[in-house]
Amino acid sequence: MSSLFSYVVEHDMGFAPHPFGRICSLANCKPQIRMAATVGDYVIGTGSAQDKMAGRLIYWMLIDEVVSFDQYWSDPRFKGRRPVMNGSDRQRYGDNIYYTGDDGVVRQLDSFHSEPDGVTSQGNLKRDTGTTNRVLLGENFAYFGANAPDIPPDIAQIVKKGPGHKRHFSEATKSAAVGWFTGIESRGLQGEPVGWVRKRKKSK
Repeated sequence: MSSLFSYVVEHDMGFAPHPFGRICSLANCKPQIRMAATVGDYVIGTGSAQDKMAGRLIYWMLIDEVVSFDQYWSDPRFKGRRPVMNGSDRQRYGDNIYYTGDDGVVRQLDSFHSEPDGVTSQGNLKRDTGTTNRVLLGENFAYFGANAPDIPPDIAQIVKKGPGHKRHFSEATKSAAVGWFTGIESRGLQGEPVGWVRKRKKSK
């Protein structure tokens, strides 16, 4: 059976993953997953304890395409995923932020991963691009965000606690987990990012 990668979505802002436009993308963060995962594998992100979402399924996706940063940047399908920092929430958290300049140096757009003044964040650039040049894409996915369902107790072992990721599960556990989340009929965008909801509540 294909691999199952599980990790905690520490900052659920619609950036990583970016679940808009009928395609879910993981283009930033989680370099070890982006380096190792391949077509046919599943990736799941669970909620963070700081958001009081631990043990809940933020999203799942089946990887059906893997592209490089430059392919992602130049593909007409994904130009709308370049961030517009004075735009809507969805535009501000666009994840198509890396491209190679004529001098061969990787550039970072003003984005969620830049410094507050829009200057390149060298730390994020290094983490996102330093060890892998891969963007994971999936058309078969469900993103629940703030509407994340609880993961059933009998497959609770798929939940990663803390940083990093998990991928070494028994075939029985993988089969049960995949059967559960693909058995949820909802597909595509099923809720707003947890961070958007949290920000709205704070502004009231």
